[in-house]
Amino acid sequence: MSRKITYNVKKNVSIKELDYTIHMLEGQIRLLQRLYFIRFLYKGMGVEDASELIGITKNTGYHWLKKWNEKGQEQLMPNFKGGRHPKLNQSTKEELKIVLKELDIKNSRDVQKLIQEKYNVNYSIWQVRRILNSFEKNE
Repeated sequence: MSRKITYNVKKNVSIKELDYTIHMLEGQIRLLQRLYFIRFLYKGMGVEDASELIGITKNTGYHWLKKWNEKGQEQLMPNFKGGRHPKLNQSTKEELKIVLKELDIKNSRDVQKLIQEKYNVNYSIWQVRRILNSFEKNE
């Protein structure tokens, strides 16, 4: 019977710093993917073939080509700004967390009902569970 060898990881940076670095590199990887796409076009490949090779839809390929032709590499940089605003902002979620503690509510369905009544926001049970899990992680 063999024993499992376990290794401990030395935490050289905080998890927050690690997450930030990962996030920054993900953006670079996305840019690299887009530049490979353009390189395939430079070598004479069609948009549909290059798109298939990269693993994107042909519509995305045409979109990237248009951006490249307008302003070059700068235009291909991934833009993570914007997006949909949350139904409950962070301060409202903090308020909800306090209310849940005061009322000692833990059931997802009850939390869903409370959010509907108090904040007039409809969340799926799945989303309510995600919110509750985020509360537990932040404690």
